[in-house]
Parts: sequence; structure tokens; C-alpha cells
Amino acid sequence: MLGQEMLNRLNEQINLEAYSANLYLAMGSWCEFKGLNGAADFLYKHSDEEMDHMKRLFKYVNETGAQALIGALNKPESDFTDLKEVMEKTLEHEKLVTRSINNLVDFALTNKDHATFNFLQWYVAEQHEEEALFKSILDKINIIGVSGHGLFMIDKEIASLK
Repeated sequence: MLGQEMLNRLNEQINLEAYSANLYLAMGSWCEFKGLNGAADFLYKHSDEEMDHMKRLFKYVNETGAQALIGALNKPESDFTDLKEVMEKTLEHEKLVTRSINNLVDFALTNKDHATFNFLQWYVAEQHEEEALFKSILDKINIIGVSGHGLFMIDKEIASLK
């Protein structure tokens, strides 16, 4: 059985994952509106992935005999200067999620909640992959650029990613 504080923190993480899904939907919509269909599809897939992360937390919480809850979500940002800003904000958001996961891991370890500590290791690895992915996109944007033919090329490059 989860302690109340761990339950509260896991439910907060559930909310953060749901917000992430909405943020990536909003970003994908902006990209699609701007004709960046490769980036839009990529972000829509990542929105689905964030919902899967949320559901994974739901299942874990409910398996412990507690109830997973979702609270009110903030409206995500939906207007951006360019694709580079979208990807910078995505990386910034992934770093926020990583900090949140790391705080959960620390709390689980400190409170000797070994089952939750073990469960969260998947998220630790996932966050490493996410940050590396978005950093690589930004590296490519910095090399190729986001104007003219460069924007077309980077959109195609993003479309080919996971």
C-alpha cells in the first residue's frame, strides 16, 4: 500500500504527464497550421506516448490499492515564433519532467518504498531517451536552420524520427 504522501506525488506526476500530452497536442497543432506536417505528426505521436506514460502510472497506483486521480490541467501554450522555439520548449519541458521523476525516485528511496522505486526506474530511462532525442533535434536545427529549404529539410528529418 502506498503512503499518502507518495500517492499525492504520484497523482501529481499523473497530472504532469496529462499536461505533457496536451502541450504536445498544442505544439503539433501549431506545426500543422504552419504546414510542418512532419513535426506535427511527430508531436502528435509524442502526445500519445505521454498519455501512455500517464496510464502506466494510473495502473501502478490502482494496483497498489490506492486510487489514481487526475486534477485540473493548465492550458498549454499554443503560439510559437518558429519550429526552433517549439523544440526548445519541448526540451525544457522534458527537463522539468525529468526533475519531477528524479524527485519521486528520491522520495521513494528515502521512504524505503522499494516497489515504487523499482517501478520508477522505467521513467528514469525514458526521460534520458526523451532529453537526448529533443537535444538531437535542436542540434540538427542549429546546423540546418529553420528558414527556406532548411525548414523543409528539418521537417522531413523530424518526420523520420521515432
